[in-house]
Order: sequence, then C-alpha cells, then structure tokens
Amino acid sequence: MDSTLAIAALAALAQPTRLDVFRLLVRHEPEGLPAGELARRLAVPPNTLSAHLGVLSRAGIVTGERRSRSIIYRADIAALRTLTTFLADECCGGRPDLCAPAAPNACCPPETC
Repeated sequence: MDSTLAIAALAALAQPTRLDVFRLLVRHEPEGLPAGELARRLAVPPNTLSAHLGVLSRAGIVTGERRSRSIIYRADIAALRTLTTFLADECCGGRPDLCAPAAPNACCPPETC
C-alpha cells in the first residue's frame, strides 16, 4: 500500500457516519448488509447513506455486490488488514512484543507472533 491509498482510506473513515457504517459492516462480516438495512440501523437517510458508501467504496475499504434488487455492502477486511499493516509496518523498531497489543499480527509475520 502506498501513502495515497492509506490517506484515502483514513480520510474516508474520518467522518462519524462513515466510521459507523464501516464498523457496522465489520460486525456483519462475511454476509454484509443491504443498503436499506444500513440506513435503517444507523437512522441515516438513504440518499445520504449512498453518498457515504460511495466515499468508502472509492477509498477501497467497502465493496458492494448486486443481489437481485439490492446491493449488499461488505467491509473489505483484506484492505483493512493492509492499511493496519501499512500503519504499523515499522512499529517498535522491529520489536513486535512491544506493539502486539496495539497492532496484533501487523508488526511481524503470523508465525512469529
């Protein structure tokens, strides 16, 4: 991941409604949620939610898949993992034991954590 992609993802999450949407989608992995259900649960007007989902999708951290008449949205967990790893790439000067609570599996290969 490069800085431009990381900044886009972080900027997308730096808004309360979008952060709420993303966290709700993370809780509903792997099945995801339809846009209407997201709007209902977060009490956000559908057109406003649509704009927020567009920002999250363009940032690469949310995906949408059409199923019949609905679009099911999901958090892109792989993108989240990539972002977290990018942020903690050189954490603790190579001492994963120091940063494991803050960034589990981000500072070291899984076989050594």
